[in-house]
Amino acid sequence: MPYTTLISATDLAKNIRDTNWVVLDCRHDLANPDAGRSAYAAGHIPGAQFADVETDLSDKSPGPHGEFRGRHPLPERNAFTETLRRWGVTHSSQVVAYDAHGGMFAARLWWMLRWIGHESAAVLDGGLQAWQALGLPLSTEPATRPRGNVEPHSSRMLTVSAGEVLTNLSNPTRTVIDARAPDRFRGENETLDPVGGHIPGAINRFFKNNLQEDGRFKPADQLRSEFSALVTVPQATIMQCGSGVTACHNLLAMEVAGLSGAVLYPGSWSEWCADPAHPVATGS
Repeated sequence: MPYTTLISATDLAKNIRDTNWVVLDCRHDLANPDAGRSAYAAGHIPGAQFADVETDLSDKSPGPHGEFRGRHPLPERNAFTETLRRWGVTHSSQVVAYDAHGGMFAARLWWMLRWIGHESAAVLDGGLQAWQALGLPLSTEPATRPRGNVEPHSSRMLTVSAGEVLTNLSNPTRTVIDARAPDRFRGENETLDPVGGHIPGAINRFFKNNLQEDGRFKPADQLRSEFSALVTVPQATIMQCGSGVTACHNLLAMEVAGLSGAVLYPGSWSEWCADPAHPVATGS
């Protein structure tokens, strides 16, 4: 059976030499875009390739009318598929994404794989720390693979636009959940959010609340209980964050909990607050 949400370091180690498995290192630092690639060069899981959040998992070109689409807009589906082929992903590949940040960046790659219809995608539970805690080795050798042939399929992961979020304010049929840290949600972090605050009516669910103290995800039943207190209908839930990255962590947590169907607002706060016509709320 494929892994479709999380995978343990033990199970990854058992399959690390399987040529049908593709491992991708998603380490990143929002304040230092070069940090992830430097960390990869210093030591990564053997056979892993580097997935750059800024270039491989985003396309920062403006929208069709020159509009700003946020700090990490999604690439076109076909362009992302081409990136996956470069990494050697085939239609039957088991893809495993990891980082060293509780899955906050690896979850973005997991979501994007599901977005193009590739179901066999999982995040390493506990990240690189879980791998190292088992005494497993790291490599400094860059990894390459033969070109893959993956094709995009029907997507189970849907998105909404800023316009749809705006419409929801006047006709609130969906719950908006913001994955940013509480200080950013309240509008108190000018470093990451020069325009502070949140979408009116949004609920704050910091992505780190999905994790246990050891950095692994909470058990499914605990996540189900916590999200059920916020969400009545998963399919009527919009996930957002600063730029559509950490929102995917909440989407993964809901999938682990068996609460499928929430959608992503890719532009998130960075796109929303760039338009002065959009209303902004501050505080708790």
